Parts: sequence; structure tokens; C-alpha cells
Amino acid sequence: MPDAILRSDPGTPANGPAAARLTTIVAEMPDGSSITVSQVSKTYRILRQEDKDNYAAEALIKRLKGRKKRPETFEALHDVSFTVGWGEVVGIIGRNGAGKSTLLKIINRITAPTTGRIELGGRVGSLLEVGTGFHPELTGRENVFLNGTLLGMRRKEIAERFDAIVEFAGTAKFLDTQVKRYSTGMYVRLAFAVAAHLDSEILVVDEVLAVGDSDFQAKCLGKMREVARDGRTVLVVSHQLQTVSDLCTSALYLDAGRLVLHGTVEEALEEYKRSFARSASARQVPRHRPGTGELRFTGVGTASDITRPGEDVCVEFAVGANPGLGKRYYVSAFVVNEDGMVIAQCDSRVVDFWLDPSTDVQGRLLMRTPWLKSGTYAVDLFLYAGGRATDIWEQACHFQVLPVTPYAHATTPDGTDHGVVYPDFDYAET
Repeated sequence: MPDAILRSDPGTPANGPAAARLTTIVAEMPDGSSITVSQVSKTYRILRQEDKDNYAAEALIKRLKGRKKRPETFEALHDVSFTVGWGEVVGIIGRNGAGKSTLLKIINRITAPTTGRIELGGRVGSLLEVGTGFHPELTGRENVFLNGTLLGMRRKEIAERFDAIVEFAGTAKFLDTQVKRYSTGMYVRLAFAVAAHLDSEILVVDEVLAVGDSDFQAKCLGKMREVARDGRTVLVVSHQLQTVSDLCTSALYLDAGRLVLHGTVEEALEEYKRSFARSASARQVPRHRPGTGELRFTGVGTASDITRPGEDVCVEFAVGANPGLGKRYYVSAFVVNEDGMVIAQCDSRVVDFWLDPSTDVQGRLLMRTPWLKSGTYAVDLFLYAGGRATDIWEQACHFQVLPVTPYAHATTPDGTDHGVVYPDFDYAET
């Protein structure tokens, strides 16, 4: 969709006045639940460059000639209903474009549903985007108070929790540094610390925790479990299926804006995995994949479908030309194991590899490490131009790693069972 813009389409509620589609906060839910979502849909209008009128005269002429075009719409969510009880940790999973983040934004009242109703049993603390509520020119100390205020905390509350917030974030050394000089990880640590220490009844966390290091992620998971033990509710969106499995007590599986399953974590994860097999043939057709469509992969494959631990993995790809695009683009690849865990990301920007859209491209990704353990792996491929994803091809190709060890000396199974990859390492006396 070149030059497409999404705008919320308020529409007309199916049964009731306009107020029926607004999120409602209820101090005490009659059925004892913390969140009730009732027939929620969200529709956006897609505005294309060619549909815009640069001058009032153009719009008038089109109207007089009866050429007014009904705008195309995109339904991000369709008739979603579910209830969440107090003390639950609910994982929301689904493929790209399933509507996960849209649902969280509606629950957090960042955007309103087109139709339907959401009832909340208390205040919502959220971490949806990196740096939300942060002012780049203010220091970390000042932004703790600013971010806390935006999340609904009083200044006295923030002051009482300030030391705990800073200790949790681990950013004490940089408190008086402007946050525009912070790394993405520092942003996330500080923002999550503020959200987690807010006395909210509901905590909503999007995929942003993926940018933190492993120690901080473990700390965040522990904090979310603690929040749930206090009787509060946690909603988590994550592509890391292992995180959902370890943390959540139940899960929602969304597909193309529809709620397919609300049940146990195991049921949702199995449905998620089956969805890839069902849609594999559809993803071969470029127009069926997410992305703006300005650039598309025309072919993907591996040099060898079977490999051994320690051997190179070569992914070959082709991209069609778009001479009118006028900007360079890059490729990003995720290597995903059978549990849905992203083992490695290979982003062409970090090796300064950019492509020219004016010609067809034949390229390859050569991954020398890590040494992968035995199993089946998928490669998700992404094209980005001008800050927009032009093509998202999940499970574009697969390869198998044989069950052999890459090490020169054999050992008992407990010597290599742990971890998700084989490290390339040595020991030596010093």
C-alpha cells in the first residue's frame, strides 16, 4: 500500500449510541472480573496518496462529477470478546498484524474502539512503546516524575517509590543525564520500573521488553509474577513463546483481528504453531503477506535444507525492483526455533548492507554463528524502507540441524543439554 495512511474510523455502533464504543472504567465489576471486553472492533480508513486533493477546486470538481470514492478500510480487530479475572497473567499471542498491539492500545485508552465496550476494574499501568512519556531534554530523575504523572501517580506517590524505581532500573549513575543520551535498553529499564511500581490494578506490557538484556528480562518477569500474586492483572504481548509459557496462567490467540482461542497457554501455543502450517501456501503470494507492498520478496530459500551444528547457514533471497521508491532499503532476518523463540537476529544495517530499489536484487545471508542445536528452524524475513515494513514473510524458509555434537570430545548428555545453542568456547589456565 504505497503512501497509505491509517486513520481511525469511528463508524456506527451496532447496538447503541456512540458512547457505547468508549472504554469505561468501573470501580467494582459486578462479576468480580478485572477486564471485560465485549464485541470490540476497530476499523481504520486507508488513505492513499492518489486519493488526496491538493486544492479545494479538485475536491469540488470530483464532487460535482459524482466521483467521490468511498475510502478503503482495514479492520484491525473484529468482534473480540473475553473476560479476565483478578490475579491472572494473560499472554496475547499471534502473528504480525493479528491485532495484539491494537487491543492493548484500546484497553489502555490510547485509542477508542470503533464498536464494542471495554470495562476495567481499576487503573491501568502500561509499557507499550519505548520511551512513552519521556521528554528527551529532561534528565532521568525528571522523567521518572513526568512518566509517573502520565501513568496516573501523584507526586507524593512517586517520591515514596523513587528509590525503589531507581534501584529496579539500575540507572542511578545516569539519573541526572538527559534521556536523549540513553540507550534503548536504559529507556526500557526506567520506563518499566515506573510502570511496575505504580499502584495500578492492571499492568499492560507490549513486546518492548525484548530489547532488554537477559538479566533485566528475568527481573521483569519476576516483578510481573509479584504483581499477579498481589491479586492484580497482567496482560503481556510477546513473540517469545517461552516467555509466555513461563509467565502466563492463560492466553489469547489472535489471528487477523479475530479472537480464535482463549484458554490455557498450551492450547494457545499449539494453535499458534498450527497457524503457520495452515497459511504457508498463502504466504507464498506476496499480496497476502503484511507490509506496505512497496517492495516484496520474490523468492527465498536455503542453500541446504539440512546442516550440522557449527556449519554455516546460507539463506538466499530475491527482491523485485521499485524504481520510483527513491530510497535505499535493508533486510532483517530472525532465526526461530520450534518453540517460537528468536535465536538470532541478522539485520543488514549492523554490517552496513543496503540495497537499491531501482533494480531487481539477488542476495544472501550467511550466518556463521551461533552453533545451533538439533531441530527444525524457521527464518522470518523483513524488508524495511523509509521506516516502514514493506514485506513481512514469516517462516519464509526452513532448515534442519542434525543431532550431532560439534565438539571434538564426547561427554555425557548433561554436558550439552542446557541452553539453546552450542557455544564456541575454550578453557585455559592463566
